[in-house]
Amino acid sequence: MDVRSAARHWADVWSRSWPTKDIDAIAALYADGAAYRSHAFRKPYIGPSGAREYVEEAFEGDDELECWFGEPITTGSRAAVEWWAVFQRKGKEHTIAGTTVLRFDDAGRVAEHCDYWYQEEGRYRAWPTWGK
Repeated sequence: MDVRSAARHWADVWSRSWPTKDIDAIAALYADGAAYRSHAFRKPYIGPSGAREYVEEAFEGDDELECWFGEPITTGSRAAVEWWAVFQRKGKEHTIAGTTVLRFDDAGRVAEHCDYWYQEEGRYRAWPTWGK
């Protein structure tokens, strides 16, 4: 398994699937038993069904979403991927930016996922070297 390719695939699927709310495509990235942590201090969602459950909840009420993913940083079976998104919720624009730290299994599916993020009301642009 090439971790850079697996991480790039993860980012590509998320970049296409988040704006369209294609929950099935996202859930398919996760291995059985994968721990999906949407925040470092929250209880993990487990496996593809857990990823599906979290994503359904997280996408609820988000409209007109645009997102961008940075180039993965990899070592061993792990990767870190920066992401940035702007969306509408209840008529107000929001920006969320963060990094997901991933560990992949031998088949290239996500075995562990942990997000570190910050959200702010308003539209903010990433700086010129972001994600590179």
